[in-house]
Amino acid sequence: MSEFTLRLRRYDPESGEPPYWESHTIELEPHRSVLEGILQARGRFDGSIGIRCSCRAAICGSCGVRINGQPGLACHTHLDEALERSTDGTIAVEPMGNMPVIKDLIVDMDAVHWKKIQSVTPWLLAREPVPEREYLVDREAMVDVTQSMACIQCGACVSDCLAMEVDSDFTGPAALAKAYRFVGDPRDAEHSERLTAMSEDPHGLYTCTHCFKCVDACPKGVNPMGQIMRLRRIAGSDHHIEDRNNGYRHEHAFVNNVRRNGLLHEADLLPDSYGGKFNPRAVPELLASMPIAIRGLLRGKITPKKALLHPHKASKELRAIFDRIESKPERYELNLYVSGTDEDNEPTTTEALA
Repeated sequence: MSEFTLRLRRYDPESGEPPYWESHTIELEPHRSVLEGILQARGRFDGSIGIRCSCRAAICGSCGVRINGQPGLACHTHLDEALERSTDGTIAVEPMGNMPVIKDLIVDMDAVHWKKIQSVTPWLLAREPVPEREYLVDREAMVDVTQSMACIQCGACVSDCLAMEVDSDFTGPAALAKAYRFVGDPRDAEHSERLTAMSEDPHGLYTCTHCFKCVDACPKGVNPMGQIMRLRRIAGSDHHIEDRNNGYRHEHAFVNNVRRNGLLHEADLLPDSYGGKFNPRAVPELLASMPIAIRGLLRGKITPKKALLHPHKASKELRAIFDRIESKPERYELNLYVSGTDEDNEPTTTEALA
């Protein structure tokens, strides 16, 4: 048995008091979970400690919290591992972010997480005519959506999403990963309608900032950001949805900018996203960006020469890479969640000798 000190963030909105930290020393084997430590503290010291839990096997997703500032499942985090990540010798446990706190470590997932899940129509809209028996689906098609199907709706990705901190109306990584579950399913009848709705939503598909926070937070390897990027590629490259948020044109401007210059020339990125410097759609955006450009000039972060003339040009080798990729008859998507790495497919010694 070892001693561990838990610092729990306590808060009861109904009391009118501000949040505060409370410490408890518990005794458990190091391999036991943080959840067991919290339950021991509740049983021994304070029965009013609020924590949501159920399966204790990292399946139900109920016990999502922040441990030492990082989102995770309390039942899936060992006490010794949590202590190693601590900077002050204690294990700090607090509620997940981006969701209102009901009490202590319990957040209101209905108000944010489940509301956003419902917004993406999280069920199959079957193709017609419906077959008399089951649908027959290629194995590759189901492998493609297996990763998004692994989500246990714990809300860890929502808790750490930086875009949601800035824009609380953002659909969010969990809901968009759930959306890919059906966009990638060949049995669904409304791929285009789903993609159009997410693309046209000003808080939808193109609000993600590629921060990778949701990728690191997910305890099941769902890679929500990867699912969002796949939705974008399908919407733009396959369905050619030119959304009102300019996400489609911005991504194409980004690619063409790098292909032309070798390195990103940010001065061209904004006008190119709106059709070029002299396109009427670009004028309001350029005017709106002037205060930022002026501050950059005054502080020496940019110079007129670099803003107007990019010193880099793409090499022949880089252009050849673009040409090779774009000449492929179809896009190749990697799903390492299921198929693993190249090393997994290497023949064994026996197979090689045979």
